[in-house]
Amino acid sequence: MLKLSLLVIVLAKALPINSPAYGQIIQTNPQQPQSFQERMRQQQEQQNQQTQEQFQETWLRLQLQQPQLQQQQLLQQQEFTRQQQEVIRQQQLRLQQQETRLQQEQFTQQQQLRLQQQQLRQDQELRQQQQFRLEQQRRQLQLRQQKGNL
Repeated sequence: MLKLSLLVIVLAKALPINSPAYGQIIQTNPQQPQSFQERMRQQQEQQNQQTQEQFQETWLRLQLQQPQLQQQQLLQQQEFTRQQQEVIRQQQLRLQQQETRLQQEQFTQQQQLRLQQQQLRQDQELRQQQQFRLEQQRRQLQLRQQKGNL
């Protein structure tokens, strides 16, 4: 153990502080354990760095997705508007069909009414003609009777 410590000291003096080998020796040296606070500070820094990287990654992803989301939202709005217009068009078509049907029914009723009125006029004319004939026949009968009485 003593030999190892002496070797570390000799190497530490011989190697410059910026050397990677120096850092490895220091970190693996069991004689110089890191303090608990130093380890906690390093862990906290690593967690902070990871959190910062995740935040930046999420932010970048959102920035990249935002135009796509806006385009998707625009397409959804356009589709919704198209569907609304289609529903309105179908409602208008149904209303037009109902109006046409009502007009046809009115026309049919008017035609039937005209036919009924025409039939009534013809019936009245026929009755008037019949009454006129009956009246003429009665007058002729009366005239014959009067002539026969003379």
